[in-house]
Amino acid sequence: MNRRLEGTVALVTGASSGIGHATALELAREGASVALVGRREDRLTGLAAEITGAGGKALVVPADITTAQAAAEAVERTVEGLGRLDTLVNNAGLMLLGPAPSADLNDWRRMIDINLMGLMYTAHAAVPHLVKAAAEEPRQVADIVNIGSLAGRNAYAMSAVYSATKFGVGAFSEALRQELARQHVRVSVIEPGSVDTELRTHNPAAIQQHIVAALGDIERLQSQDIADTVGYIVTRPRHVAVAELLVRPTEQA
Repeated sequence: MNRRLEGTVALVTGASSGIGHATALELAREGASVALVGRREDRLTGLAAEITGAGGKALVVPADITTAQAAAEAVERTVEGLGRLDTLVNNAGLMLLGPAPSADLNDWRRMIDINLMGLMYTAHAAVPHLVKAAAEEPRQVADIVNIGSLAGRNAYAMSAVYSATKFGVGAFSEALRQELARQHVRVSVIEPGSVDTELRTHNPAAIQQHIVAALGDIERLQSQDIADTVGYIVTRPRHVAVAELLVRPTEQA
Protein backbone atom coordinates (compact mmCIF):
# COMPACT_ATOMS: atom_id res chain seq x y z
CA MET A 1 0.00 0.00 0.00
CA ASN A 2 1.21 3.49 -0.85
CA ARG A 3 1.27 5.26 2.54
CA ARG A 4 1.02 8.75 1.13
CA LEU A 5 1.10 10.53 4.51
CA GLU A 6 4.09 8.63 5.89
CA GLY A 7 5.97 10.76 8.41
CA THR A 8 3.27 13.43 8.74
CA VAL A 9 1.18 14.37 11.78
CA ALA A 10 -2.59 14.89 11.81
CA LEU A 11 -4.92 16.20 14.50
CA VAL A 12 -8.56 15.13 14.39
CA THR A 13 -11.17 16.72 16.65
CA GLY A 14 -14.29 14.82 17.64
CA ALA A 15 -12.32 11.60 17.19
CA SER A 16 -14.27 9.60 19.74
CA SER A 17 -17.03 8.53 17.33
CA GLY A 18 -18.49 8.69 13.86
CA ILE A 19 -16.69 10.67 11.17
CA GLY A 20 -13.81 11.64 13.47
CA HIS A 21 -13.16 8.03 14.47
CA ALA A 22 -13.22 6.83 10.86
CA THR A 23 -11.06 9.73 9.68
CA ALA A 24 -8.39 9.07 12.31
CA LEU A 25 -8.19 5.45 11.17
CA GLU A 26 -8.03 6.48 7.51
CA LEU A 27 -5.20 8.95 8.06
CA ALA A 28 -3.31 6.40 10.15
CA ARG A 29 -3.66 3.85 7.33
CA GLU A 30 -2.07 6.42 5.04
CA GLY A 31 0.91 6.62 7.39
CA ALA A 32 0.14 9.71 9.48
CA SER A 33 0.70 9.84 13.23
CA VAL A 34 -2.65 10.98 14.62
CA ALA A 35 -3.58 13.11 17.64
CA LEU A 36 -7.04 12.08 18.81
CA VAL A 37 -8.90 15.02 20.34
CA GLY A 38 -12.25 14.73 22.10
CA ARG A 39 -14.02 14.74 25.43
CA ARG A 40 -14.53 10.98 25.89
CA GLU A 41 -11.10 9.76 26.89
CA ASP A 42 -12.12 6.11 27.16
CA ARG A 43 -13.19 6.03 23.52
CA LEU A 44 -10.05 7.86 22.41
CA THR A 45 -7.93 5.32 24.27
CA GLY A 46 -9.71 2.46 22.51
CA LEU A 47 -9.17 4.11 19.13
CA ALA A 48 -5.49 4.70 19.91
CA ALA A 49 -5.11 1.01 20.74
CA GLU A 50 -6.71 0.11 17.41
CA ILE A 51 -4.28 2.36 15.54
CA THR A 52 -1.17 1.22 17.37
CA GLY A 53 -2.27 -2.41 17.09
CA ALA A 54 -2.21 -1.99 13.32
CA GLY A 55 1.30 -0.56 13.43
CA GLY A 56 0.41 3.14 13.53
CA LYS A 57 1.07 5.88 16.04
CA ALA A 58 -1.59 7.76 18.00
CA LEU A 59 -1.67 10.31 20.80
CA VAL A 60 -4.71 10.65 23.06
CA VAL A 61 -5.54 14.31 23.78
CA PRO A 62 -8.66 14.66 25.96
CA ALA A 63 -9.95 18.19 25.48
CA ASP A 64 -13.06 20.35 25.29
CA ILE A 65 -12.15 22.75 22.50
CA THR A 66 -15.00 25.17 23.22
CA THR A 67 -12.49 27.45 24.92
CA ALA A 68 -9.57 29.08 23.15
CA GLN A 69 -7.16 27.94 25.84
CA ALA A 70 -8.20 24.29 25.62
CA ALA A 71 -7.99 24.32 21.82
CA ALA A 72 -4.52 25.88 21.92
CA GLU A 73 -3.37 23.37 24.52
CA ALA A 74 -4.62 20.48 22.37
CA VAL A 75 -2.58 21.77 19.43
CA GLU A 76 0.50 22.29 21.59
CA ARG A 77 0.22 18.80 23.09
CA THR A 78 0.06 17.41 19.56
CA VAL A 79 3.20 19.23 18.44
CA GLU A 80 5.08 18.37 21.63
CA GLY A 81 4.05 14.73 21.52
CA LEU A 82 4.33 14.01 17.79
CA GLY A 83 6.87 16.58 16.63
CA ARG A 84 4.91 18.86 14.31
CA LEU A 85 1.53 19.30 12.62
CA ASP A 86 0.73 18.81 8.93
CA THR A 87 -3.03 18.18 8.86
CA LEU A 88 -5.92 19.49 10.95
CA VAL A 89 -9.36 17.93 10.60
CA ASN A 90 -11.99 20.01 12.41
CA ASN A 91 -14.77 17.50 12.85
CA ALA A 92 -16.17 18.03 16.37
CA GLY A 93 -19.80 19.13 16.23
CA LEU A 94 -23.27 19.08 17.71
CA MET A 95 -26.70 19.12 16.03
CA LEU A 96 -29.62 20.14 18.24
CA LEU A 97 -32.74 20.67 16.17
CA GLY A 98 -36.21 22.05 16.87
CA PRO A 99 -38.43 25.10 16.37
CA ALA A 100 -36.54 28.34 16.90
CA PRO A 101 -39.31 30.19 18.81
CA SER A 102 -39.38 27.60 21.60
CA ALA A 103 -35.68 26.72 21.60
CA ASP A 104 -33.56 26.39 24.69
CA LEU A 105 -31.02 29.17 24.22
CA ASN A 106 -28.40 27.04 25.95
CA ASP A 107 -28.65 24.63 23.02
CA TRP A 108 -27.92 27.47 20.63
CA ARG A 109 -24.88 28.48 22.63
CA ARG A 110 -23.58 24.90 22.79
CA MET A 111 -23.76 24.55 19.00
CA ILE A 112 -22.09 27.89 18.38
CA ASP A 113 -19.36 27.07 20.88
CA ILE A 114 -18.39 23.72 19.36
CA ASN A 115 -19.45 23.90 15.69
CA LEU A 116 -18.06 27.35 15.02
CA MET A 117 -15.95 28.80 17.83
CA GLY A 118 -14.21 25.49 18.64
CA LEU A 119 -13.35 25.02 14.98
CA MET A 120 -12.00 28.56 14.71
CA TYR A 121 -10.05 28.36 17.98
CA THR A 122 -8.37 25.15 16.86
CA ALA A 123 -7.57 26.50 13.40
CA HIS A 124 -6.14 29.69 14.90
CA ALA A 125 -3.82 27.70 17.16
CA ALA A 126 -2.81 25.31 14.38
CA VAL A 127 -2.02 27.76 11.58
CA PRO A 128 1.55 28.70 12.66
CA HIS A 129 2.50 25.03 12.86
CA LEU A 130 0.87 24.25 9.51
CA VAL A 131 2.68 27.14 7.83
CA LYS A 132 5.94 25.87 9.29
CA ALA A 133 5.28 22.32 8.04
CA ALA A 134 4.45 23.56 4.53
CA ALA A 135 7.65 25.59 4.43
CA GLU A 136 10.06 23.08 5.93
CA GLU A 137 8.81 19.50 5.57
CA PRO A 138 9.32 17.28 2.49
CA ARG A 139 5.70 17.44 1.25
CA GLN A 140 5.80 21.28 1.33
CA VAL A 141 2.05 21.47 1.83
CA ALA A 142 -0.30 21.34 4.81
CA ASP A 143 -4.07 21.02 5.19
CA ILE A 144 -7.03 22.21 7.21
CA VAL A 145 -10.17 20.20 6.51
CA ASN A 146 -13.34 21.56 8.10
CA ILE A 147 -16.41 19.34 8.30
CA GLY A 148 -19.41 21.45 7.38
CA SER A 149 -22.82 20.19 6.31
CA LEU A 150 -25.42 20.25 3.56
CA ALA A 151 -27.16 22.50 6.13
CA GLY A 152 -24.33 24.96 5.50
CA ARG A 153 -25.54 25.41 1.92
CA ASN A 154 -29.31 25.17 2.42
CA ALA A 155 -31.17 26.36 5.52
CA TYR A 156 -34.04 24.20 6.76
CA ALA A 157 -36.88 24.66 9.23
CA MET A 158 -36.04 23.16 12.65
CA SER A 159 -32.32 23.75 12.08
CA ALA A 160 -31.96 27.53 12.18
CA VAL A 161 -28.93 27.78 14.47
CA TYR A 162 -27.32 24.52 13.35
CA SER A 163 -27.49 25.87 9.78
CA ALA A 164 -26.16 29.24 10.94
CA THR A 165 -23.09 27.58 12.43
CA LYS A 166 -22.46 25.51 9.31
CA PHE A 167 -22.90 28.51 6.99
CA GLY A 168 -20.30 30.15 9.23
CA VAL A 169 -17.93 27.22 8.75
CA GLY A 170 -18.18 27.65 4.99
CA ALA A 171 -17.51 31.38 5.13
CA PHE A 172 -14.61 31.03 7.55
CA SER A 173 -13.08 28.25 5.46
CA GLU A 174 -13.17 30.22 2.21
CA ALA A 175 -11.74 33.39 3.73
CA LEU A 176 -8.97 31.44 5.47
CA ARG A 177 -8.24 29.57 2.24
CA GLN A 178 -7.58 32.87 0.48
CA GLU A 179 -5.31 34.08 3.27
CA LEU A 180 -3.16 30.93 3.40
CA ALA A 181 -3.07 29.86 -0.25
CA ARG A 182 0.32 31.43 -1.04
CA GLN A 183 1.85 29.64 1.94
CA HIS A 184 0.66 26.26 0.64
CA VAL A 185 -1.69 25.64 3.55
CA ARG A 186 -4.81 24.32 1.83
CA VAL A 187 -8.18 24.94 3.48
CA SER A 188 -11.07 22.70 2.51
CA VAL A 189 -14.65 22.26 3.63
CA ILE A 190 -16.58 19.01 3.27
CA GLU A 191 -20.38 19.27 3.36
CA PRO A 192 -21.96 15.89 4.09
CA GLY A 193 -25.60 15.14 3.58
CA SER A 194 -27.20 12.60 5.89
CA VAL A 195 -24.61 10.38 7.58
CA ASP A 196 -25.48 7.44 9.81
CA THR A 197 -23.79 8.60 13.03
CA GLU A 198 -24.84 9.28 16.62
CA LEU A 199 -25.23 13.01 15.85
CA ARG A 200 -29.01 12.87 15.64
CA THR A 201 -29.28 10.94 18.93
CA HIS A 202 -28.45 14.10 20.89
CA ASN A 203 -32.01 15.23 20.13
CA PRO A 204 -35.26 14.31 21.93
CA ALA A 205 -37.09 11.25 20.60
CA ALA A 206 -39.74 13.36 18.81
CA ILE A 207 -37.06 15.27 16.88
CA GLN A 208 -35.26 12.04 15.99
CA GLN A 209 -38.53 10.67 14.61
CA HIS A 210 -38.95 13.86 12.56
CA ILE A 211 -35.46 13.40 11.08
CA VAL A 212 -36.15 9.77 10.18
CA ALA A 213 -39.51 10.67 8.61
CA ALA A 214 -37.95 13.47 6.56
CA LEU A 215 -35.32 11.15 5.11
CA GLY A 216 -37.56 8.17 4.50
CA ASP A 217 -35.88 4.84 3.82
CA ILE A 218 -32.90 6.12 1.84
CA GLU A 219 -29.50 4.49 2.19
CA ARG A 220 -27.52 7.01 4.23
CA LEU A 221 -23.82 7.77 4.04
CA GLN A 222 -21.46 6.00 6.44
CA SER A 223 -18.66 7.64 8.40
CA GLN A 224 -16.10 5.90 6.20
CA ASP A 225 -17.51 7.67 3.15
CA ILE A 226 -16.54 11.02 4.64
CA ALA A 227 -13.22 9.66 5.92
CA ASP A 228 -12.46 8.58 2.35
CA THR A 229 -13.23 12.13 1.22
CA VAL A 230 -10.84 13.58 3.79
CA GLY A 231 -8.18 11.13 2.65
CA TYR A 232 -8.68 12.15 -0.97
CA ILE A 233 -8.33 15.86 -0.19
CA VAL A 234 -5.17 15.67 1.90
CA THR A 235 -3.32 13.33 -0.47
CA ARG A 236 -3.63 15.53 -3.58
CA PRO A 237 -0.39 16.80 -5.12
CA ARG A 238 0.94 20.06 -3.71
CA HIS A 239 -0.47 22.13 -6.58
CA VAL A 240 -4.04 20.78 -6.20
CA ALA A 241 -6.40 22.27 -3.60
CA VAL A 242 -9.93 20.95 -3.16
CA ALA A 243 -11.71 23.92 -1.62
CA GLU A 244 -15.19 22.44 -1.21
CA LEU A 245 -16.87 19.06 -1.57
CA LEU A 246 -20.57 18.34 -1.13
CA VAL A 247 -21.23 14.63 -0.49
CA ARG A 248 -24.84 13.41 -0.49
CA PRO A 249 -26.43 9.99 -0.29
CA THR A 250 -27.45 9.13 -3.83
CA GLU A 251 -31.14 9.09 -2.91
CA GLN A 252 -31.20 12.25 -0.80
CA ALA A 253 -33.34 14.88 -2.52
